[in-house]
Amino acid sequence: MKPDPAVVETFIQKAEAVSAKLVRVASKAAAYAYAVDLCDAKQACQLLIAGCEAPLSAKADALCDTKQAKIMAAPNLSETEFDDLARLCREKSIVLIRDEMRSHLAGIDVGFTWADYGIAETGTLVINSKSEALRLATMISEIHMALLPLSRLKASAFDLAEQLQAWMQEPADYTAMITGASRTADIERVLALGVHGPLELHILLWEDC
Repeated sequence: MKPDPAVVETFIQKAEAVSAKLVRVASKAAAYAYAVDLCDAKQACQLLIAGCEAPLSAKADALCDTKQAKIMAAPNLSETEFDDLARLCREKSIVLIRDEMRSHLAGIDVGFTWADYGIAETGTLVINSKSEALRLATMISEIHMALLPLSRLKASAFDLAEQLQAWMQEPADYTAMITGASRTADIERVLALGVHGPLELHILLWEDC
């Protein structure tokens, strides 16, 4: 069902107020292209290895100079969707993964996920995150990119009460509510982004209805 334009506008305003970046896309293919272009344009994550400032062997010097390939994680895409995104990634020499996140804890550039729902009154994404891979993709990537179908946008959290209750009946339920990029003011009360999670949150609004 097509959402009320006022609800869409509220979601955009509230999400942008907490530093999220909103982009409208006409199709899943457009969303994949946006994700790949953004990943290709950013500087790759790099491992910061202690001791690289000291005189080292040639082998150690080579390790310090090694730059990781750009990595995108897409854990909750279907096989067909993953293959479509993988083709675009290969064209840009981006490594696309869907699991084994723990092997890349120091260097996931973009985490690309589906959002199950959006809540307009707070600009919040709701993601049923039972798999560890999905949880890690939304937490350890430098950029989290979520594809949200407009048909899944709700005016308030109360509109999701029935769905949330249904999820809670399933064992090991883990539902994440994400509002904006990671932020904290714990350090001298200065607001800092990306300390406990992604530096950026991009919400791709897919006009699926």
